[in-house]
Amino acid sequence: MEAKLIITKQNNHIISALFEDDKIAELSVEPVEEKKLLGNIYTGKVKNIVKNINAAFVEVEAGLLCYYPLDINKEHIFLNPKNNNKLQEGDEILVQISREAMKTKAPSVTSNINLTGKYLVITAMNPTIGVSGKIEDSAARKHLKDLIEPYKGENTGIIVRTNALDAPDSAIIKEAMILEEQMNNLMKRAPYLSCFSLVSKAPSGYLMDIRDLRERNLKEIITDDKELFDEISQYLMIYQPMDLQKLRFFESKTTGLTQVYSIDTNLQKALGERVWLKSGGYLIIQQTEAMVVIDVNTGKSIGKRKSQEHFLKINLEAAEEIAHQLRLRNLSGIIIVDFIDMEKEESRHRLMKEFDVMLRKDRIKTSLIDMTKLNLIEITRKKVKKPLHEQAANLMIQETVPLND
Repeated sequence: MEAKLIITKQNNHIISALFEDDKIAELSVEPVEEKKLLGNIYTGKVKNIVKNINAAFVEVEAGLLCYYPLDINKEHIFLNPKNNNKLQEGDEILVQISREAMKTKAPSVTSNINLTGKYLVITAMNPTIGVSGKIEDSAARKHLKDLIEPYKGENTGIIVRTNALDAPDSAIIKEAMILEEQMNNLMKRAPYLSCFSLVSKAPSGYLMDIRDLRERNLKEIITDDKELFDEISQYLMIYQPMDLQKLRFFESKTTGLTQVYSIDTNLQKALGERVWLKSGGYLIIQQTEAMVVIDVNTGKSIGKRKSQEHFLKINLEAAEEIAHQLRLRNLSGIIIVDFIDMEKEESRHRLMKEFDVMLRKDRIKTSLIDMTKLNLIEITRKKVKKPLHEQAANLMIQETVPLND
């Protein structure tokens, strides 16, 4: 698989489009002027503790309250003198934004402070070495653990990312040393900073897209904006010098990247409710406050044989497209899929098995939970950033004329 990342500006928004084998796989939209929070590390203050939901609300900037679940965050990094580990209102603690605000929900923060690189994640709260579950080869797991163990700090942990599988040992070691130094400096500085300080700022969304891509698959990074080109060049020189040769500036007096790669058309389709399948069937994707509901329909294929084999074929095609749409639209939380009913248990079993394999390819943790008694399939996908329709909301409001005009 060959991956190509297109990054361009349009109507004061930065659009990042990932193509895999010339098919669009992911889309991200971020306003140029919008303050990005995800991944930022702050010195915050506990404003109140709500016992009935077992959570606290932490203020990280004046007026910006964040949700801090106490069932997950059992250890806290206190910045004020404490005689115990009991969290109280008024405490100053070090937190990191772990999830963006979504609709009426506040951003979430965590005490599990981490710095993420292309190959490694350095953690402040869990002084162990872990390896991504997607690296299944036992020899590779052992090699990577042994490789980074000498570079783990006394009070920090290291998680080896899937990307490390493609990287030379020297690149992994270099990143471990850089991230360890950054974490040590961060933890030393934080206690001396005033409350509501931004201790560490995360990279822009499009730079995180570059960081998170598998190096083996990434063939080109293309932009037609000089300012973005300079920012990406600087980032690659510091953190990913091996990818600098893949960066290309697109220059044309007659057209832009949005036209060449049909960005507008792809965006419009990704925001639509109906998705057609090659078989003539189609998906209806509806997003509610509580969950995402996807309905599989036979559509134009209804005139074909109404056999169980035909229904299985449509369902398998739909499963592949659903896995693609979850990534493309960045749908997360609880997802319910209503496939076409099949009588044979072996057909349902095959659908579940193949669908699970498809979902596991997602870079964001996605789990197939079960099939209910009503033959509905339940999926969960980790919430990290806003779904595409929310990211692009302001961009689409501005479009009173065709997107490229």
